[in-house]
Amino acid sequence: MSEKIILTGDRPTGRLHIGHYVGSLRRRVELQNAGDYKQMFVFIADAQALTDNIDNPEKVRQNVIEVALDYLSVGLDPSKVTLFIQSQIPELTELSFYYMNMVTVQRLQRNPTVKNEMIQRGFHVGEEGENDNQRGLPVGFFTYPISQAADITAFRATTVPVGEDQKPMLEQCNEIVRRFNSIYGPVLVEPDIMLPDNAACLRLPGTDGKAKMSKSLGNCIYLSDTAEEVKAKVRGMFTDPNHLQVSDPGKVEGNPVFTYLDAFCKPEHFDLFGDCFHGKKSSFDFHNLDEVKAQYRAGGLGDVMVKNFLERILNAELDPIRARRKEFEKDIPAVYEILRKGCEQARAAAGATLADVRKAMKIDYFNDTDLIREQAAKYAAL
Repeated sequence: MSEKIILTGDRPTGRLHIGHYVGSLRRRVELQNAGDYKQMFVFIADAQALTDNIDNPEKVRQNVIEVALDYLSVGLDPSKVTLFIQSQIPELTELSFYYMNMVTVQRLQRNPTVKNEMIQRGFHVGEEGENDNQRGLPVGFFTYPISQAADITAFRATTVPVGEDQKPMLEQCNEIVRRFNSIYGPVLVEPDIMLPDNAACLRLPGTDGKAKMSKSLGNCIYLSDTAEEVKAKVRGMFTDPNHLQVSDPGKVEGNPVFTYLDAFCKPEHFDLFGDCFHGKKSSFDFHNLDEVKAQYRAGGLGDVMVKNFLERILNAELDPIRARRKEFEKDIPAVYEILRKGCEQARAAAGATLADVRKAMKIDYFNDTDLIREQAAKYAAL
């Protein structure tokens, strides 16, 4: 049985937000500390970010350090996990090149994740210039599933923690693994997907109620936001538009405030912050989130009380993260040194896999002493 190895990462599109935290970062720290996996690789996917930012590499470069700081501030420990930058591992590019011959254009076009990402970024398959509002589709962006398969297989990952929207990518990775192994022998490892165990964490909505947090929409709460910024953003959150009066029955389903509470609220928060529900006109002693939801549905519980409760929970969660970030910000060269060492470790692991791939594909010419001996004998006999 193969050793248990985790591979996961993020595109450096900017500071990470609480959607990233509940969707992946928090669980990564738990997995790191559980000790159930022999190795854990966490990478910053800057090469992938360049596929739709090729004309703005400075943006990507600046964001690499933001992501690294967020990784370290949430508690990822360089002594327990390997933190590295994707572009610094050239072995990934070579693996991608070989895998390209195992996937058809038609198969990539059917990938729902690729299709959705193309729509979001305004990419278009067809003749460039047909529509001024559409951009031609870069080949690098189109072949992202192949690049991701290289990322995963290079480190022989057995487990890949991702969101629900990434399932098609893992399925395509496994197709590549199975095809390669059927041709060349059992070289690559087929990974399993690990989805968030809290349904509310599958996709945390934006503060405006939109389906997804997005920097461009301005609906994110960032891990590095100050306590006052978090407070202001929570106060401005979208709730139930029909809950106009405190006495009105409110809707919990689809209400971002309650979705956030599902993701963050713990039993001990009612002892710590239960005073949020004590007011002049009404006062409640809740013991769990179900009781809060029941009262909101029945009417009589105002949005202000619920938002105050959420704000205090979020800031309690983010306080230690902000404090650690401030410490790491004091020595940025040390952060880059952590990444440099991680890249060295990652290259060693990816290099070992690439060596096996080359050998299986019979293109490790200079290490194949049998081939050299056979060819020498062949030509000596002429």
